[in-house]
Parts: sequence; structure tokens; C-alpha cells
Amino acid sequence: MKSVLSRRRQPLPRPRRPLLAAALALAVAAALTAALTGWSWYGAAHDGDAAFARNRDAVLAAGEQAVQNLNTLDHNDLDHGLDIWEDSTTGDLHSQLAQGRADFAKQVQQAQTVSTAKVLSGAVTELDTRTGKAGVMIALRITVQAPKAKPAVKESRMLGELTRTADGWKLSALGQAPMGDSDPAPAATSATPGPAASTPQPTVSH
Repeated sequence: MKSVLSRRRQPLPRPRRPLLAAALALAVAAALTAALTGWSWYGAAHDGDAAFARNRDAVLAAGEQAVQNLNTLDHNDLDHGLDIWEDSTTGDLHSQLAQGRADFAKQVQQAQTVSTAKVLSGAVTELDTRTGKAGVMIALRITVQAPKAKPAVKESRMLGELTRTADGWKLSALGQAPMGDSDPAPAATSATPGPAASTPQPTVSH
């Protein structure tokens, strides 16, 4: 009896649970996969947002510069100024500026004006990166100095259409925005490039 009582009890063997271990492993793998998939989706979505924002910033910068260029001209440096006009444009607007260049240069030389423009504000009104089309609204302060006259200062709000080219975004149309219009049209359908004051200007249609 003593030998029976003094015998040490051996611990029972723990049952193996291969199915439970496999299930836990699969759950962990699934959680990791879901996390990685979610992060990839999040990253892709935000990469798209970032790319669109970069395109929008590029359109606005190009639009502001081009509209400023087409409202800046010095009769003392006429050829250079008109070269900049042509470099800032594309499509029908570019073609019509090039075709009317000689006549317009003659008018500006006779008027002997110096026109400068300063961008006050700008906004992108539409952007289609798939087709490479965009619209901008630009507010300018334009100053025109004529011989023996006080400078003429005018604030103008303009609508521009831009087209993406191999050399970047360029103006394909430009026109005056309707005054008092709180909902601007996405792009101009006609253009009167050049200082919007007393300087002779060619009329350009798009």
C-alpha cells in the first residue's frame, strides 16, 4: 500500500492540436495579406491624388505665365516679346499670332507702347489629364505706358484654355471673363491676346 501511495504521478501528455495551429497560422497570414492589400490600395489612391495635384499645379503655373506673357510687350524689344507670345501658345491661337505678326508689330511700333502685366490671382477651372485639356481663370493688373501720357492701369480677368504639348502646357485660347460672373466658363472660346488696354491688338478666334 505504501509503495502505491508513494508512487509519483506522471503528468498526462498534452494532446497535440495540429488543426488549431494550422488555423492560427492561416488567420495570421490572412491578416497580413489584408493589411498589405489595404496599404497598397491606400498608397495607390493617394499616389493618384498626388499626381493630379502635381498636374493641377503645373497647369496653373503655365497658365499664369502664359497669360502674363501675352499681356506684356515692349516696342523697344518687339521681336523678342512676340517670340515669347508664340512660344507660350499652341494650336489655332499660335497659328493666328504667327500669321498676323508682321501687321501687329507695325501697329505696336507706331504706338510705341510698353505694356507690363502682373498676376494677381489664378485658379484652374477644369483639368482633364486624359485628353490633355485644361482651363484657367487669371486676374491681372495691366499697365500700358504710351509716349507723353500717364500710364494706363487696368485690372482684367481672363479665361484661358491650355493644351498639353511635348513642351508642356500651352495656351490654345484666351479671352476676357464676363465681369460679375461667379461661375466661370471652363475655357475661352475666343481670344484677344495682347495688353488689354490701349495697345493695338489682333483679334484671334479659336
